[in-house]
Amino acid sequence: MGNTFGKLFQIHTYGESHGPALGVVIDGCPAGLTIDEAFIQSELDRRKPGQSKITTQRKEADEFEIVSGVFEGKTTGTPISIIIRNKDQKSKDYSHIADKFRPSHADYTFHTKYGVRDYRGGGRSSARETVARVAAGAIAKLLLKHYGVSCQAYVSQVGSLQLQKKYTELNLATAEDNIVRCPDSATASAMIELIDETRKNRDTIGGIVTGVIQGVPAGLGEPVFDKLHAELGKAMLSINAVKGFEYGSGFEGVKMKGSEHNDAFYTENDHVKTKTNYSGGIQGGISNGEDIYFNVAFKPVATIMQDQESINEAGETVVVSGKGRHDPCVVPRAVPIVEAMSALVIADYLLISRSNRLN
Repeated sequence: MGNTFGKLFQIHTYGESHGPALGVVIDGCPAGLTIDEAFIQSELDRRKPGQSKITTQRKEADEFEIVSGVFEGKTTGTPISIIIRNKDQKSKDYSHIADKFRPSHADYTFHTKYGVRDYRGGGRSSARETVARVAAGAIAKLLLKHYGVSCQAYVSQVGSLQLQKKYTELNLATAEDNIVRCPDSATASAMIELIDETRKNRDTIGGIVTGVIQGVPAGLGEPVFDKLHAELGKAMLSINAVKGFEYGSGFEGVKMKGSEHNDAFYTENDHVKTKTNYSGGIQGGISNGEDIYFNVAFKPVATIMQDQESINEAGETVVVSGKGRHDPCVVPRAVPIVEAMSALVIADYLLISRSNRLN
């Protein structure tokens, strides 16, 4: 039913936006990994609603509980179950659309597929589902730390306002210094102003999150259908509101000649490296040891605080009024989600790589 992600490091998420709880079951995490609960909570805090004036004002502490798979602070090798209880549902905010299809939402497609839908905040299709992914991604990050791998992300664009610096020119750690999560203070201030102005106009705006994965060893990924970049693309495109994914030179690469785009190899201290990295750390679907970098495009949030024409379940023309608590721009809270999905992919492929050959 599409609720499971991964092969060896596998997660299964459950729950709805306005149900009693959401959660995740993680299977395949090796035994003996030290679980830092404060770190997991800090990751959930980065995603949680109500954290600033440019995010939804729904108030959820997003406190989690590990109910299996961890004993005396370490993983046991058995399934890890995590639950996060909802506490600030306002389901009455959605009673006016119980039989109406909101423009650009999953209301109509869910109704068509299942014949029934949870209209309260979108139910299973709500971005609230990503809280489970971030919890699982935090554990994947702890596993990757053991292997010296890091997954970082930041906001590089809001609307037409684009950060004019490459990730190599930035201190990515400073992304958390402002509420929009852009590691350039001047650009961040302009982004915040643009989002706040959009919010005051009862509208929404999209943007881009850039992801950077460092410390990835060469050899992760498969050469045909399970290419590493294909799995990263699937992971990112599974996030709510994502409309596009590119890695390495991406679409800009079509403007270059092969002589410009090719990444020449050389050795440094017995390590194979490339002089440029237009490949984005992946060649032939397999990691080459260089940084993996990519962009994820997010559309403007579909719920706007304006009246819109649509239809209801009977096919009649109706007016849908925007109500409830929603993000004017999703990208600041999407940063930890992009990191989580990155970590889940790399953790899975690291475990797979250990079974691919005799050491």
